[in-house]
Amino acid sequence: MANTEANLRDAILAADQGFMQTFARGDAKAIATLYTNDGQLLPAHHDAVTGHEAIQEFWQVAIDSGIKTAQLDTIEVEGCGDTAIEVGNYRLSGEGEQLLDEGKYIVIWKRENSLWRLHRDIWNTSLPAPV
Repeated sequence: MANTEANLRDAILAADQGFMQTFARGDAKAIATLYTNDGQLLPAHHDAVTGHEAIQEFWQVAIDSGIKTAQLDTIEVEGCGDTAIEVGNYRLSGEGEQLLDEGKYIVIWKRENSLWRLHRDIWNTSLPAPV
């Protein structure tokens, strides 16, 4: 059992590395392909974003706003069959590693054709609300 849990964690960490590298390249189209066909973003202060085209548009706006890197730090991963749940912390940085946002996230992953893809992606900031 421990070996399976370790393998799952390694697979999710590898998928996260792919996300971070793709984000750093500024490739919103490639980011969208990391999600399931009916993948969904659930960002704060925003309607749900569903499907590859909408996800690509969302991440393109984020990239165009000046976000250069996304750092994901996994806290825990649990799995059941072809589904995994990841809890972690994120940090979004701009030019010169300027902190733009940091907070926590939960991703529900689905395994499709032996690849782990983001299925539901929700996050919220830990920074204080502007006054």
